[in-house]
This record gives sequence, C-alpha cells and structure tokens, in this order.
Amino acid sequence: MKLTKSGASPYVRKAVACAIKRGVTFENWEIGSASPELTPFNALNKVPTLVTDDGMSLFDSPVICEYLDSIGDAPKLFPPAGPARWKALRQQALADGILDASQPRRREIALPQDEGRVAYIAQQRGKVDKAIAALESEAETLGELTTIGEITIACALGYLDFRYANEPWRGAAPKLAAWYERVVKLPPLAQTMPVG
Repeated sequence: MKLTKSGASPYVRKAVACAIKRGVTFENWEIGSASPELTPFNALNKVPTLVTDDGMSLFDSPVICEYLDSIGDAPKLFPPAGPARWKALRQQALADGILDASQPRRREIALPQDEGRVAYIAQQRGKVDKAIAALESEAETLGELTTIGEITIACALGYLDFRYANEPWRGAAPKLAAWYERVVKLPPLAQTMPVG
C-alpha cells in the first residue's frame, strides 16, 4: 500500500494515526496534491490518497480510515452498528468540521482583507468555537483513542495548536484540554506530529 505524504495535513495525520493504532503499514508516497502524477489515482488531486496492494485508490480521510479499519486484527476503531457507532461517526464529523473550517480560513487570512473576507473568516472561526464547546460538553466520555471519533478530535485539536497557536482553545475547554494532554502522548499522535 502507498499513502500520499504531507507533513502538515491533518487529514493525512488522521489516516496515519489510524494505521498506527491498527498496526497497518504502508509506503509513504512522496507526492503533493498539485502533482499531475496523482491524477490517475485521484481525479480531485487530494491528499490523503491511499493506493492498495491490488491497485484500488481510495481518497478522503473517512474512507481511508474505514478501509484501514477493515484490515488487520487490532481492535476496530469503527464500532459495530448501534449507539456507539453513531457517537463515533458524529464525533468524526464534528472534528472534521473543525478542520474543514480551519484550512480555508488559513488561506483567507493571508489574502487582502475586505468586508466579505472578514465576515467569512469570522464565520469559520465561529464554527470552530461552537465545535470546541460541543466537544467540551462530552470530554469526560472520551477514551484513549479507541474510536475514529477520538482520533479525529485529537488530530483537529493538534491542527489548531499547529496553525492557530495565537487562538488558544484550551481556556474555553479545560476538560477537553486535559483529555488531549493525555492522548497526545500516545503513539498514534506522538509519532505523527505535524511539520512544515
């Protein structure tokens, strides 16, 4: 298997963290999302992209993570049907929402500011703040990176630390911060710290 590599992508980090947790290995594929070499495997030219041993290409971190959860013998990150599964998938969607609001905002901040751009940036930051508040309300129920939801939450919080250190989130979410401080030391996160 090959996985596109990007030292700063939180979506790549999420996929690699899942692989570490599941004990799955792959070859790092040194190719960027702008590379035409990626197009035959992913028409959207997105990272992460995973190419399986049989040549199937998968992209978008939720799809890749679910595939990684389907191979190997380690405990599953996606719970079976029922309330635990819906909780994990909801948490994954909420944390992916933090990333989806944070990445474009970073690009917008670097551009000349006009009224529309300022409003857009504020709207995206508001989404992150609301998501953090929602996660704080359930922080005491979070485990030690045992589900896809928990891994995605941790990767989202790590991305906020990495790209938005000037916008600290811990003061508004002390229980979530305490949980994060515990899990950031575990191998799936400790071995995937963002760079760049």
